[in-house]
Amino acid sequence: MTSIAVPEHPWLLPGELVVPAERGRTRPRRTTRDWIVDSLAFLISVVWVLFATADALSPDPAITTPLPHDWMTGADALIGLVCCGLLWCRRRWPLGLMVATTPLTLFSMASAVPLLIFYFTVVVHRRTAIAIAVTGAGLVTNMVFSWLRPDPNMSYWLTASWGVVLSFAVLAWGMFVRARRQLIVSLRERAERAEAEQQLRVTQARHLERTRIAREMHDVLAHRISLLSLHAGALEFRPDAPPEEVARAAGVIRGSAHAALQDLREVIGVLRAEDDGAGDAPEPPQPTLADLPALIAESRSAGVRVNVSDSVASPGEVPAALGRAAYRIVQEGLTNARKHAAGAAVTVDVAGGPGAGLTVAIGNRWPVGSPAGGTLPGAGTGLVGISERVTLAGGRLAYGRDDSGDFRLAAWLPWSA
Repeated sequence: MTSIAVPEHPWLLPGELVVPAERGRTRPRRTTRDWIVDSLAFLISVVWVLFATADALSPDPAITTPLPHDWMTGADALIGLVCCGLLWCRRRWPLGLMVATTPLTLFSMASAVPLLIFYFTVVVHRRTAIAIAVTGAGLVTNMVFSWLRPDPNMSYWLTASWGVVLSFAVLAWGMFVRARRQLIVSLRERAERAEAEQQLRVTQARHLERTRIAREMHDVLAHRISLLSLHAGALEFRPDAPPEEVARAAGVIRGSAHAALQDLREVIGVLRAEDDGAGDAPEPPQPTLADLPALIAESRSAGVRVNVSDSVASPGEVPAALGRAAYRIVQEGLTNARKHAAGAAVTVDVAGGPGAGLTVAIGNRWPVGSPAGGTLPGAGTGLVGISERVTLAGGRLAYGRDDSGDFRLAAWLPWSA
């Protein structure tokens, strides 16, 4: 969910610009600023009605020619007061009120100010084409009004010209206000969209990081648990083993269980750190190609026969990411051999150099029959994770039975010169 900051003083803004949550409303709620503006418009209009009526009833009018009968002046004042009351509805029906009151501009002087406010509201809240059409109608009625009620101190054309200037001034002011509000709305929508995209990128990055951690933990825990199962199976099928071997196997089981719990604790710590927002928490050291001998020794201590062929040129120059990928490939190959081909010898070939790439191959004889004690359960995603890892590194991966019938897992990883 987006969380655009609320303005510091929302009561100073128009209702259309205050709260994004109210966009679903057909009519925005009035703010304090709107109430103040509407009250001032109403008071100014009432004062104008009183002034225009008093001027029309005076012996020497100053602003326009008086109507021939006093009752007409009273009717004009009543019309002006009605228009003043309609100002409270102008935000809801601006165009309808403008269309209904436009004929009054042909003769009414008392309603001039409220009608001018109606016109300004239409320009601000409706499309430019409608504003221009209303302006054209107002110019026509202005010419008629200047002829029916001429100013006693100015000529007809001068009076009409002042009306035209006033209409265009209100049009320009209203279009400026409308453009400014549209700009604010556009900037707000752009900020909301940018924040939503940023949150989406954060969510995707977090999801990718969790997927990466899950892939790492699958490789690590599958390796540890397969060692545990192998030693536990040896104790199960050799109850008459010498006490020294039993103690050594129990020590390996205890060490592997401790290492598995430590790995699990580390990944849970990383996930909790992400949930708490501590994204800069240091990660544990990741294995590299230099850790392969320890991995091989760990499998050999569990009774797995592993033959290693290491012909890597410049092993000290292997990039960390490349070495980690090679380590995980060998780890997955050894884990699969222990799970699906218990007792079979495993060959590990690592070769390559800068420019030629790094080749990692793990092979074992295809098992005959079902292993004693059954096959270790697995998630079935180990090779899928390795394939994704190799693809992300820009390499190639192949696995399955080769021409001799043995199982072979081979990967080539790019190693730039």
